[in-house]
Amino acid sequence: MNLQGKTIVVTGCGSGIGSDFAKLARLQGARVIGVDRNDPMLTLDGFVKIDLGDPAAIDAAMAQLPAHIDALANIAGVPGTAPAELVGRVNYLGLRHFTQRVVERMGEGGSVVNISSILGAEWPARLELHRELGATASFEAGAAWLAKHPVPQETCYQYFKEALIVWTYTQSQKQFLERGVRMNCVAPGPVFTPILGDFVQMLGNERVEKDAHRMKRPAFSDEVAPVIAFLCSDASRWVSGINLPVDGGLASTYI
Repeated sequence: MNLQGKTIVVTGCGSGIGSDFAKLARLQGARVIGVDRNDPMLTLDGFVKIDLGDPAAIDAAMAQLPAHIDALANIAGVPGTAPAELVGRVNYLGLRHFTQRVVERMGEGGSVVNISSILGAEWPARLELHRELGATASFEAGAAWLAKHPVPQETCYQYFKEALIVWTYTQSQKQFLERGVRMNCVAPGPVFTPILGDFVQMLGNERVEKDAHRMKRPAFSDEVAPVIAFLCSDASRWVSGINLPVDGGLASTYI
């Protein structure tokens, strides 16, 4: 498995999983174009500063991206401690809009990897709502839908990870059949990244302490990065439409 010769766009390249994946991809021979709202602190083959919560900024930035892209790793995101509207704009609406623009530059063998979360596991309970949101035609239409269906602050992170999983599922086969582009999710559990503290604050100490015995420890971000690399590589050329847990077995303890 390697990424030799591939051009890969990585959002959220500045820290955590995004940074470790960008380093790994370059080590495996890829040309890596980073995307982040902050300046990078690592070596890249190109960088574009974008506010992924702003569709106009996304459209304007497309001129700075390569004409052909082999893979997109959507790793950028804001924690659930941010305002719910911002979580929706960045973690879902902006991700979707950016992906739709990037996929236009992909051909047969292309790959999109979205970072979901084990917190998105309850998507079946809200499937119809997530389908409705996913069916909106644009960023603005999605924002209008959300204005009519407000998401509570305390569950916004979970909600939009659920919505992302459903959108990936519903789009994956369409993209695979029409363009040969695969779409998958990677669902980490807790990870040692700069937003781990926000993750704990979001869930609350009581739940964190209650669930602590279920896992050995949070993951290191370089334990998640190789799974993203696999899904971007030709080794996964027949893997499409999955949500792959990378959580040290945490999800299995709820069965």
